[in-house]
Amino acid sequence: MLAALIIASAIPAQAAPVVAGRQVERLDRGLVAVPATGGGNHVSWRLLATDAKGARFTLYRDGKQIAKIAGNAATSYLDKTGTATSHYALAARDTGATVWANGYLAIPLDKPADRRTADGETYAYTANDASVGDLDGDGRYELIVKWYPTIAKDNAFSGDTGATLLDAYTLEGKKLWRIDLGPNIRSGAHYTQFMVYDLDGDGKAEIAMKTADGTVDGTNRTLGDPQASWTSREGEVAIDDRTGAKLLPDGKKVSELKGRILKGPEYLTVFDGRTGRALASAPYAPARDPSGDNPTYDQMKATWGDGYGNRSERYLAGVAYLDGHRPSLVFGRGYYARSTAAAWDYRNGKLSMRWLFDSATPGNEKFGGQGNHQLSVADVDGDGRDEVFYGSMIIDDNGKGLWSSGLGHGDAMHLSDLDPTRPGLEKFGVHETMRMSGNRGAAMLDARTGAILWSTPADKDTGRGIAIDIDPRHPGAEAWASNSRELYDVKGKIIPGGHPRAANFGIWWDGDRLRELLDGKKITKWDWTNGTEQLLLDPPGVVSNNGTKQNPSLSADILGDWREELVVPSADSTELRIYETPIPTSERIVTLMHDPVYRLGVAWQNTAYNQPPHTSYFLGAK
Repeated sequence: MLAALIIASAIPAQAAPVVAGRQVERLDRGLVAVPATGGGNHVSWRLLATDAKGARFTLYRDGKQIAKIAGNAATSYLDKTGTATSHYALAARDTGATVWANGYLAIPLDKPADRRTADGETYAYTANDASVGDLDGDGRYELIVKWYPTIAKDNAFSGDTGATLLDAYTLEGKKLWRIDLGPNIRSGAHYTQFMVYDLDGDGKAEIAMKTADGTVDGTNRTLGDPQASWTSREGEVAIDDRTGAKLLPDGKKVSELKGRILKGPEYLTVFDGRTGRALASAPYAPARDPSGDNPTYDQMKATWGDGYGNRSERYLAGVAYLDGHRPSLVFGRGYYARSTAAAWDYRNGKLSMRWLFDSATPGNEKFGGQGNHQLSVADVDGDGRDEVFYGSMIIDDNGKGLWSSGLGHGDAMHLSDLDPTRPGLEKFGVHETMRMSGNRGAAMLDARTGAILWSTPADKDTGRGIAIDIDPRHPGAEAWASNSRELYDVKGKIIPGGHPRAANFGIWWDGDRLRELLDGKKITKWDWTNGTEQLLLDPPGVVSNNGTKQNPSLSADILGDWREELVVPSADSTELRIYETPIPTSERIVTLMHDPVYRLGVAWQNTAYNQPPHTSYFLGAK
């Protein structure tokens, strides 16, 4: 039987502390213990950015002191004589933590009952993306889980999709609330990006996402008109002379709009983390069309490039410190042609727009068509305020376009100090449209200027690519992409021996500073000598998410020391499992959740095509 988790040293709710001028989370130690590789138990806990330099710790087992941790030692301890029934604490009278006997914590989920569409089609739910936040201010993270209908669709396709649901759970498995986004929010990878963050600095996280008529909050209160249904429209139609079929102006059949939501009011809503209660809403910006909530097909096409929502109904979201001190929300719309993003502040119970960026604004033409299927956030110009990476373009903290590389749309990008021999950050990404990228499949850019440092050739869409440190023989990160057999060092030179099979997620899992490979639910280590992957973890009974994207629900440093946890649902979606590394480390590193780029990366990880978070500094082989 799996032992319950109790995290040591819960702290009372209070205002968020400040590190280097920025609001950060007030976290507890996140003490956790799992069976260690080779026997005994691995026990680890957080080192905080707010800790005094050289902070020391005393570890107790079953009420007796077993170790004193020096001020330069890792917050990781191998208890060789620990057993499955051992109980650990960092103070003699702390509540402490018991051992996760199976190496993971199972959080039971309240799987929604099957539902039916208006046409009578039955659909079920599967547990999908997850995020974390301290919803009640006690220093522990809670989990927010998105429920995906089995008929969810990419917005390139028509048809009913079912309603998206979101639940909140404590690490002890208590369900706090459920939000039902209702019939007027489609379900799919590009629709519901949910941000979990302490937006007002009170020490408790809120949740923000796009809503519509019929959204039901966590207290069972309905937003807007509960009877409204905006899931079909006729548009302006013509008749095909040959078949008699009703057609839209571009020849697309009216039936291909079935299930799409192309009219009706839209909102951005902030919800209370403890109860799921809607706190504040504002009209989503920008609207689908300046004409109002009910644009015609032709009006939509003129505004976005198509009239059936393939471009206008693609959304991105993130959190950024645009004033350098407090977090703001960033919610976007569109990236294939017109690209827009609005920044919002939630302060004193009110939601207000800080700025709106629009590539359709005269002078912004070079920013059109440069968006990705995800975004990233970092301060790239050293002024203490964050910029928003929308793909091949970047928006400055003041809402003005900073630069556009012109390389066009891509499916993946990675932003960090990938090359520690250069000042500042670098961005590595892959590209889809060869006529825009100049037949570049992947490119490494200077994050501050957008200058191309090096690139790889291609003649077609490059769907995957990643940059992480997997080989200690070469300074900086290594990079590779799905269109090439080559592994590149951070300067663009080929490393002989090929690259790992997958180019998906990275995860810090074993004891060194190199990053391991995470593809679906499998964790592997790159053997740079033999050019092979060594399996470290392939947990049974669990699945990855999002089809061929094979993402975890979440991968982040949410417990223990600086290494990352793997969060995935069971195959039947009845529980969410958190896997903890069983491997001790000698590296003493502050929790990654107190790093500004990494913490924001965890917040935006669920956005569209999920990508792994990165740090603001080079965390790799020394």
